[in-house]
Amino acid sequence: MMEPDAAIVVGSCVPVSPKTYIETSIVSYLTSWPSRDLVRAAHQQITRDWWATRGSFELFISQFVLDEASAGDGEAAAQRLDALRDVALLDVTEHAILLAADLIAGGGLPAKARVDALHVAMATVHGMDFLLTWNCKHIANAATRGTIEDLCRAAGFEPPVICTPLELPRD
Repeated sequence: MMEPDAAIVVGSCVPVSPKTYIETSIVSYLTSWPSRDLVRAAHQQITRDWWATRGSFELFISQFVLDEASAGDGEAAAQRLDALRDVALLDVTEHAILLAADLIAGGGLPAKARVDALHVAMATVHGMDFLLTWNCKHIANAATRGTIEDLCRAAGFEPPVICTPLELPRD
């Protein structure tokens, strides 16, 4: 197994909070206007509830999250970026770029989902415990999750648990 690209504190007696990569759909659901669609509205509320208890997790994002969160309506983008202001930013590494390419080449994600592959790769190479997302088409997809995990392991990395806020326990 390759060592994660994240720093490791040795000999610390402080309880470690699970390291959690926040994918863009989370901050989008967190800050968007309530939806009229009942399922989407429920996901928005679940996200807000989870966010209110996020203190038991160590949160991380990447430049890819910031780029996506910056797009679109200026006011909405400002709200998304404001919600992310205190979240740690991970470095984009060569390992992450190469793993994202492997995830696409190996059929874990389609070529059109390049940024989604980069989210998975960033969370993986930085040793995240969880990748939190509402993107169930490409990332939190039960039909492709096994392939994604196999490709990460074949590259020498242990993948994070990919899940939605509904699946990630809050303390």
